[in-house]
Amino acid sequence: MRIALCNEVIAGKSLAEQCAFAAALGYDGLELAPFTLGEQPHLLGTTERTRIRGTVEAAGLTVVGLHWLLVTPKGLSITSPDKNVRANTIDVMRRLIDLCAALGGTVLVHGSPAQRGIATGDTHQTARARAVECWAAVAETAERAGVSYCIEPLSKDQTPIVNTLKEAAEIVAQIGSPAIRTMLDTSSAGLSETQSLPELIDQWLPTGLVAHVQVNDRNRRGPGQGTEKFAPVFAALKRNRYTGAVSVEPFDYIPDGPAAAARAIGYVRGILEAQA
Repeated sequence: MRIALCNEVIAGKSLAEQCAFAAALGYDGLELAPFTLGEQPHLLGTTERTRIRGTVEAAGLTVVGLHWLLVTPKGLSITSPDKNVRANTIDVMRRLIDLCAALGGTVLVHGSPAQRGIATGDTHQTARARAVECWAAVAETAERAGVSYCIEPLSKDQTPIVNTLKEAAEIVAQIGSPAIRTMLDTSSAGLSETQSLPELIDQWLPTGLVAHVQVNDRNRRGPGQGTEKFAPVFAALKRNRYTGAVSVEPFDYIPDGPAAAARAIGYVRGILEAQA
């Protein structure tokens, strides 16, 4: 298992500083939020993509993938009633897939709750259908790029569209592309699922539908900064022979981003060493 850090946690630093800091702490890679790369990250050219990848790899890290995909440019939505908005969003999604592959990443995590809400006057069924249409529209691009595009189940306080692994798996089956998969975010799962995290892992990892894992406490702080016990989570991942990346993704940085990142990797590495 590779342990990565979601880079917005230390976004106050330059990319080179982020890489040096994460590597010194013992992370294996970065999971990049495109908005940290600029206002138009989907339009980055070959030279800039090469620079970003080179900066990460020079520090001994890899880009494991992208997440928080639709923050920028502004005005994106996969559930908007406006077909032009959805078409523009699909275009951005496809370009981010190509960006991910160019950076050496293998997974994109489609969370972006603000860009998958239900518009006034719409029904849940209509909004969900539009979201599925957008996800299906990028499947071929993801297949060609050799990446997994993951539909992220998020807690109901963030979005009404896709809250559980079962819901995500149903959409993955409906689309029917090997490139469209799902993932486990432990914070959202802790709030939305009826099963424990190890039970979810035991149920869903053998299906091959889960391509990625993000770890955070249900209180939205880093692993080890709340009530969730992560030793059973990593034991379940090992039991199911998970070999992908596990990305640390706190949202509430206590006492600050760098300290939260440092505390999390120490906690996770301690678990892995104890289980070795």
